Amino acid sequence: MRLPRPFRPRRPSRRHLFALTLSWLLLALPLAAALFLSGSRSTVLAGHDADLRPTLDGYATLDLGPYLPSFRLPTGKRLGADIDLGATELDSYEELIQRYAFIASQPEGQVAKVRATITDLAVDSALLGALGGLAAPALVLLVGRERWHQLAHAWTVPRGGAAALAVAVVLGTGVVVHDEDEPPVETGDWVPLQAALPDLDIPAQAASLQVESGLITSGTRRLVESALDTYRKSLEFYQELVDAAPALGDELRTPEEGEVVGLLVSDRHDNIGMDPVARAVAAAGGATFLLDAGDDTSTGSSWESFSLESLDEAFADFDDRYAIAGNHDNGDFVVDRLETLGFTTLGGEVVDGPGGIRLLGASDVRSSGLGSWRDERGITFAEQSDLLADLACERDADGDRISTLMVHDANSGAEALERGCVDLVVAGHLHVQVGPTEVTGDNGRVGYSYTNGTTGGAAYALAIGSKLRRDAQVTLVTYRDGRPVGIQPVTVRTTGEFLVGDYVELVLDEPAAQE
Repeated sequence: MRLPRPFRPRRPSRRHLFALTLSWLLLALPLAAALFLSGSRSTVLAGHDADLRPTLDGYATLDLGPYLPSFRLPTGKRLGADIDLGATELDSYEELIQRYAFIASQPEGQVAKVRATITDLAVDSALLGALGGLAAPALVLLVGRERWHQLAHAWTVPRGGAAALAVAVVLGTGVVVHDEDEPPVETGDWVPLQAALPDLDIPAQAASLQVESGLITSGTRRLVESALDTYRKSLEFYQELVDAAPALGDELRTPEEGEVVGLLVSDRHDNIGMDPVARAVAAAGGATFLLDAGDDTSTGSSWESFSLESLDEAFADFDDRYAIAGNHDNGDFVVDRLETLGFTTLGGEVVDGPGGIRLLGASDVRSSGLGSWRDERGITFAEQSDLLADLACERDADGDRISTLMVHDANSGAEALERGCVDLVVAGHLHVQVGPTEVTGDNGRVGYSYTNGTTGGAAYALAIGSKLRRDAQVTLVTYRDGRPVGIQPVTVRTTGEFLVGDYVELVLDEPAAQE
């Protein structure tokens, strides 16, 4: 009796594998491209709800709605984007145009967001295309080699011509035929901004900007003229500060070996113009990490995300960036967005910072809009102060002393200082510098309180404008062996001049001597 031969699966040949891979590519690539070019993404851009759609015309086109002309800017590449701006918070076109001009003077954060959004859409389209493309090799395997071989022999030139004709007819039926009774909407021609407004002085940075001429009226002309004025003043004012910042190195203390320096900012209130200035000061002073004491926005609304994205872009090369929300960063949006951007947000826990620093911080429990009112969320201001002090003192008793307690209002850290449980409390909120002030705690330990002025140069909660509304400030905080040893403020005057403060040494007692 002859036994049947055991079944052994047939290994696919290289030719077969190549055919399967080729069939996958032939379907996956065009499918991914079609999904990408027909897709769109919703985001918040320049203070608006916005829809982004990729194009292949090489322009970033900004649609401002039915009452303002559209603008476009060459990307320098084949890939472009159509950006349709939707709802926003402002009520007048004058305020809106001023915001556009101000953001355009510091566009890096918004450009990076558009690029990231388009990239995200491309990645998703590629993944979906790759998955959809698996249908092709699946079909090849399902039909089988023998049947494909039969189909190949049955394929003749007449049949191929008939198939091509059928495909052409199907594609032809997809062409949109315009109704003679419904003429297409007429749009203006794209012309350089200088050609559309020949008697205006267009800044060199905007020379490549094009405008849709069909909606250029006397009213929009005045708005564009006002926007260009804001754009020019803002660009010149803050760029001159960036250019002058490296010279501050002669006045700033140079960190010694074994020291690390952090840059403290607070109360930016949407003034993205100061972000590259703050980064330039950080470079001049040798700062390598960021401390953000809150009030990056004026209302905490999602339309203000451009402010957070600008700060992210300015300090993108910093590995360590710590932030809390202020009383004007109302709601959860600011903290959530900062975390998405890669910031470490402090929420009542101890964090190990660079150089052995122990950081503790918490967002302000109060919320504010642009009015004069405040309310308290969850716990009260006094309760938060006690909780932070309890946590700091517990860590101090365990020999894990807090180097820096970051709060928005220095009063939140007063209790921890009075108990002698922290080395330094840093804050903002007041829009003026206070300290550094030495405090001897109940246990005999010495700590300091320091309030940074407004980094955005804000008058109350408003900072957007072509120039500073009041003096702006950042502060360099120096650490050695994980403890703060010095503070040096840098102020930017409304006249566009730097004022470097003295380096103030923080004299702290040694833990061993205290014990």
